[in-house]
Amino acid sequence: MPQQTSSRVQKRRQATLLEIRSTARQLLHEHGPTGVTVNAVAREMGMSGPAVYRYYPSHDALVEAVIADFYQELTATMHAARDACPPEQPGRRLTATCRSMRDWAIRHPGEFGWMFASPVVAAPDTDAESPRLRAGRQFEKVFLDQFVDIWERNPTPLRPFKDLDPSLQRQVLAYAARVDSPLPPEALHQFLTGWIRLYGLLCMEVLHQLDFAYSDLEPVFEENLRELCAMHHLEYDPPRAS
Repeated sequence: MPQQTSSRVQKRRQATLLEIRSTARQLLHEHGPTGVTVNAVAREMGMSGPAVYRYYPSHDALVEAVIADFYQELTATMHAARDACPPEQPGRRLTATCRSMRDWAIRHPGEFGWMFASPVVAAPDTDAESPRLRAGRQFEKVFLDQFVDIWERNPTPLRPFKDLDPSLQRQVLAYAARVDSPLPPEALHQFLTGWIRLYGLLCMEVLHQLDFAYSDLEPVFEENLRELCAMHHLEYDPPRAS
């Protein structure tokens, strides 16, 4: 009997945690980041501020948990797009993953801003269990694991690692140690180069930084995907007509 009671209490707690995060997301949509305060969440839910603090000890903790939800949602979306394509077609899997990320970002600009507007750095040991960092690492692996698969299927000649700037060499090796990647450092550098181009273009689109020149960024994005595939000697898979 005590075990059943404990289980019911835990289920109620989990339901309240989810409602708090869902309410915070609703406020983000309606009022932007500054509208997401603990007191605002409490008012929407008919709770007191101190009651919300029993679930999340600070505003930062609440934001971290909400952002972790966003990462998990985006990661699941990308996994589904990737897995809808045959494993023996890595180019198609890569372009499907990239397009699903862009589609999600365009439909969720507020969430995208919260996820990516602040720097993502290596976490100190004290933050190793941060939900946001754990979810962010799973998001990172969506692309990294695909590039590992691409490399293992067809290793391609690359610019010798020793020819890179010494500072770049040190940074790539440090990143390789952090993510424990099986890629050789020159391949990992190429992966990061492709990610920078993809992510940079997406940020500029979501933040409307290219509106002065383009009203439709999809062909620009597709051109970037074509070049990304060529960089990795993959067949470019054009988008399917809807």
